[in-house]
Amino acid sequence: MMKLILTLLLLPLFSVSASAEEAAEAADAMMPPPSITHGIAMHGDPKYGPDFTHFDYANPDAPKGGTLRMWGNETFDTLNGFSTKGVAADGLGLLYDSLMEKSQDEPFSMYGALAESVETPPDRSWVTFRLRPQAKWNDGKPVTAQDVVWTFETLTTKARPFYKAYYANVQNVEALDEHTVKFTFDMANNRELPLIIGEMPILPQHYWQDKDFEATTLEPPVGSGPYQVGKIVPGRSIEFIRNKDWWGKDLPVFKGRYNFDRITYDYYRDQNISLEALFADEYDFRQEYTAKLWATAYDAPPVKDGRIAKKIIHNGLPQGMQAFAFNMRRDTFKDLNVRKAINYAFDFEWANKQFAYGAYERTGSYFENSEMAATGLPEGRELEILEQFRGQVPDSVFTEEFKLPSTDGSGKNRDNLRTAMKLLDKAGYVMKDGVRTHKDSGEKIEFEVLVANTNAAFERWFQPWKQNLERLGIKANIRIVDASQYINLIMGFDYDVIVASWGQSTSPGNEQREFWGSDRADAPGSRNFIGIKDPVVDALIDMIVSAPTREELVLRCRALDRVLLDKWVVVPNWHLAAWRIAYWDKFGQPETQAPYSLGVMDTWWAK
Repeated sequence: MMKLILTLLLLPLFSVSASAEEAAEAADAMMPPPSITHGIAMHGDPKYGPDFTHFDYANPDAPKGGTLRMWGNETFDTLNGFSTKGVAADGLGLLYDSLMEKSQDEPFSMYGALAESVETPPDRSWVTFRLRPQAKWNDGKPVTAQDVVWTFETLTTKARPFYKAYYANVQNVEALDEHTVKFTFDMANNRELPLIIGEMPILPQHYWQDKDFEATTLEPPVGSGPYQVGKIVPGRSIEFIRNKDWWGKDLPVFKGRYNFDRITYDYYRDQNISLEALFADEYDFRQEYTAKLWATAYDAPPVKDGRIAKKIIHNGLPQGMQAFAFNMRRDTFKDLNVRKAINYAFDFEWANKQFAYGAYERTGSYFENSEMAATGLPEGRELEILEQFRGQVPDSVFTEEFKLPSTDGSGKNRDNLRTAMKLLDKAGYVMKDGVRTHKDSGEKIEFEVLVANTNAAFERWFQPWKQNLERLGIKANIRIVDASQYINLIMGFDYDVIVASWGQSTSPGNEQREFWGSDRADAPGSRNFIGIKDPVVDALIDMIVSAPTREELVLRCRALDRVLLDKWVVVPNWHLAAWRIAYWDKFGQPETQAPYSLGVMDTWWAK
């Protein structure tokens, strides 16, 4: 697009007989030359200069050695974390390097890892990576540009659908020579795209070319990362061994990181048993996600006497959206009034006191805990953005501040239930034998919440909501299934309501297509769990992807947030902008905590 605009502007400078090719060449000549650099930021300049020696949140003198014992949920049956099949083991990211490494103390900046340099023009219509000659796979073979090409083509055709959506604007990828690879894009000014290409895990073509990439496997794969797979007990435990000859150990982006000689995962099928295993010194570190356990279950002797440290560390991470998500492919949820009524039946304030000891805040944005969250009424530049879609979105987007229904926490939810009844009446559903039934079609409102057994704690939050729904004449049930069955049902969109989570980064971009894009609504395995198909949402996503500045990115995200919220396609859950952690006090930690990563496996070390 940038090239076309410049061409049109320059046409008057040429004679009538000048060719379009000549005009295009002149336009290219007017553009500043591409820059070759050690790192790249989404907006502005990266924090770390070309001569930096290590990230500020890593200790370059951290000793190597020791073991970090982690725990996993339920089970695993594959070491192929890219396929749509099977349940992948935890920790597989330790096996692979990417072209660039993301810093965890900037909104979004990347620095050379496999690539020693990155080159891109000002409009970011393409990017070229120059690989380090010393980069090699852990079987000793060199990492080549052809490996990068093969990885991209394989991930976007045979791996999880996320990759195809994430890299949708890549038009072509080619190996210019053994160590140089170029990605050409079908649009200009997608400022995030060179960075997320840099994030892509690179895989060895020579290892995978005679294997079924889409199949499950327990054969340890070849990678170029700091660890290799050690001992495996299928479904029960996995061990990762530090590669002491790792080619990248002395690079600035890795200095002081990946310090443990061994990292192990033991799997537990029950949350309570896994917690008792921590107290019994069966593993070292736990991040706690259940507020009730955090408040009541950590009174064990090793916590009381200080052998286990128990901490809450606040962070600057956007919380995104976790919610009970409606499957809009189901007729039950087509009516906005029905979705709003179901929202009014959920009493968060009471449940938060009863089940979480008041630990959580209600989530009210798809970009919660960030500057991208919409607040108040749209004004200024945000209003200008939304004005483009007036008539295509409800007037309420412009005139009403989005607010979730709330209560005083007493458990008396009468006012909200009365509002819900009016909404159901408006939708044409009347009470018939105690059940909400559509006066014309005879359809009843009933649905099932699908939950994996690893998240069975949601059942206690569901039960009071169910009781309120029954008062409205709505029948709802919860169905708890094992992890493997849950994944298969999710992949095929075979559910009414699920507990969905859309994590957001500090710099949202191309992943929004996978979350809300119309072309992802019917793509099996996509993260458009809701099934949203809306041209306005698609247009706003494109605007986010092409945002020219940080300020404009923030405002465009707020506009998208406002449009999504006004659809009432989820019943928002809750969030805590902190990490709750407990660990045996035998680890060293850097003096500086990264604001966007806890860093246990890559910046801690054994004392």
